[in-house]
Amino acid sequence: MAGAGSAAEVPILGGRRDERAVMDGLLDDARTGRSGVLVLRGEAGIGKTALLEYASESASDFRLFRAVGVESEMELAFAALHQLCAPVDDLVDRLPAPQREALEITFGVSAGAAPDRFLVAVATLSLFSEAAQDRPLLGVVDDAQWMDRASAQVLGFVARRLLAEPVALLFAARETTDPFAGLPELLIEGLDDGEAKKLLASVITGRLDDRVSDQLVAEARGNPLALLELPRGLSPAQLAGGFGLPGALSVQGRIEQSFLRRLEALPEDTQRLLLVAAAEPLGDPALLTRVAERLGIASAVREPAESAGLIEINGRVRFRHPLVRSAVYRAASAQQRRRVHRALAEATDAETDPDRRAWHLAEATAGPDEDVAAELERAAGRAQARGGLAAAAAFLQRAVELTPEPGRSVQRAFAGAQTSYEAGALDEALALLGTAERGAAGELQPARVQLLRAQIAFASGRGSDAPPLLLKAARELEAVDAPLARATYLDALAAALFAGRLARGAGVLEVAEAVRGAPPSPQPPLAGDLLLRGLALLITDGPSVGTPVLKRALRAFRERTATEEDIRWWWLAGPVAGLIWDHEGWDALTARQIEVARNVGALAMLPLALSTHAGALVFAGELRAAASLVEESKALSRATHARIVPYAALTLAAFRGREDEVKRLMQTSTKDSMASGEGMALTMAQWATAVLYNGLARYEDALGAAEQAAEDPRELWFSNPFGWPVELRSGQPHRRGRACG
Repeated sequence: MAGAGSAAEVPILGGRRDERAVMDGLLDDARTGRSGVLVLRGEAGIGKTALLEYASESASDFRLFRAVGVESEMELAFAALHQLCAPVDDLVDRLPAPQREALEITFGVSAGAAPDRFLVAVATLSLFSEAAQDRPLLGVVDDAQWMDRASAQVLGFVARRLLAEPVALLFAARETTDPFAGLPELLIEGLDDGEAKKLLASVITGRLDDRVSDQLVAEARGNPLALLELPRGLSPAQLAGGFGLPGALSVQGRIEQSFLRRLEALPEDTQRLLLVAAAEPLGDPALLTRVAERLGIASAVREPAESAGLIEINGRVRFRHPLVRSAVYRAASAQQRRRVHRALAEATDAETDPDRRAWHLAEATAGPDEDVAAELERAAGRAQARGGLAAAAAFLQRAVELTPEPGRSVQRAFAGAQTSYEAGALDEALALLGTAERGAAGELQPARVQLLRAQIAFASGRGSDAPPLLLKAARELEAVDAPLARATYLDALAAALFAGRLARGAGVLEVAEAVRGAPPSPQPPLAGDLLLRGLALLITDGPSVGTPVLKRALRAFRERTATEEDIRWWWLAGPVAGLIWDHEGWDALTARQIEVARNVGALAMLPLALSTHAGALVFAGELRAAASLVEESKALSRATHARIVPYAALTLAAFRGREDEVKRLMQTSTKDSMASGEGMALTMAQWATAVLYNGLARYEDALGAAEQAAEDPRELWFSNPFGWPVELRSGQPHRRGRACG
């Protein structure tokens, strides 16, 4: 059925026979009830948007969902998802109540507690399925690399779980984004010289010198949009003889330059209208009209922009290409942009879309303004309540810039740093923390600043820098915030365990002894207090003393519901359960930690949570499920720029008996660990080697690696007998079980 509704041949699609065939196949599969997903990847202007248009026009018998990622909206949680799902808002009512409520809260239709991120994803999957009941569904997302993180995560989840549904999803991105890693991908490359010359000739009406043609083709490097845009604005003499051809620029720069030439030729009011459209990516014609009226722009000025091929305005406002939007926005002066954002803020409903209004107000403000800063702070609170930590951090960061009073600026900077850290934006967290630190005052604030700096160091790379910083922060907090001090001691103990044999300034024993000497916890002790004391006792007095306390702690954790405030305690409770061979607790507690971290968008915690839960799944023999978590953890680590040693990946490879993979992972992790001071990774590598060789019946090699791993008994998880999946006695192996896959 390739011809069912197929789009007409257009010049920019010349030479794209294979790519069109792939998309025709995807649509045909959806027509017969088989879902499909495809990510088109390639540089700006390479033809991804044209191919998406081809697919959309070929799918006249489909229900069509569309969205475009916008760079300025990357921090607005669920902005792209809302845009994509807007055409079927009426179908949300058909979903089960929990799913319906999750989407309504996420889209700001109703108020409520932040919905479970997993539930939002499941609700979106159900919405797509509902929308495809009467006819197939095609979802198209252009510039996916600029989607907000929350939307990308939800759509990545949906893309991986479509089964026998008449649904096709197409994403176009300049590079592979982490939430879509591993999905079927089609690399869109430049046209060959023959097709490039045909395309170039199609847009030039006069004579084109062969040498000029060759130069333009060479400079465009097969990029279709460059081939269409580069000749525009060149005189007949330049085209005929090549005199005065533009100097060397990047393809993207040359394309934008071409758009700018066309923009400059338009009437001034038309340019202003285009700037309004560029500053507001919702694509709502009614909103564009309201703002134009506020700015005194007549509706008749639309025609020159449409005739110039820069924009299309019908049921939706759409730029010809995302680079047109960026070219228009960058070409405007700061004053022009501020005026447009002010009008957009005034035209945006404060009741139905307060966050977008606050963002436009901020972009319209040149200097300090407490009213706007306060509105941004309120928007941050709303975003955080929805689980949009990244959006909350962006609002707070802008609020800091606009806050006139130094003390209030410090408070907002610290709140922004804390939120950025939890969202996994570690570089931004450090920058905001620097602002807070320069203005910190009073007894508590400096200690909190020091604590957050230590936490960021631990999240960035679990090496030897963090333990002494955390230990110092814990001691200073004792006098001003005893509960926070105890939580910080737990962080210090965990950091010291990760540093292991490479610890500098605060080793495991020193931190454990400091915990023993700290003020006693309130009675009866809370679950976290028991966990801290039990772990310290395990290190200082041994398993016979520490294990009973840890068992009490784990029972207490499992009897209560995890909350956002508990996340600092819960992340260690699961691994401790594994340490004392409480496998059921290991599985349950790490799964619950993942749930909480996902709900609140705590991406700094999530990669390690996924890794530890994957370890529990490996020991249960659920290797495929573990592999899925390993991949998700890797993707999140890349997204947050956190350096996470591949503990779970190494464990999985060792249990599967994949020697080459174990060696490759060991080589990378050992090099990184030595550089950062994460000694546990070295012990773990030796442990994984022992597991691997034991499974391969290379018992002498297994024993040698096991003896190396056991050299320091305080490196708890991989050196002591509690952490071993195999027993090695008198050089003879005894298997407790063999996992394969």
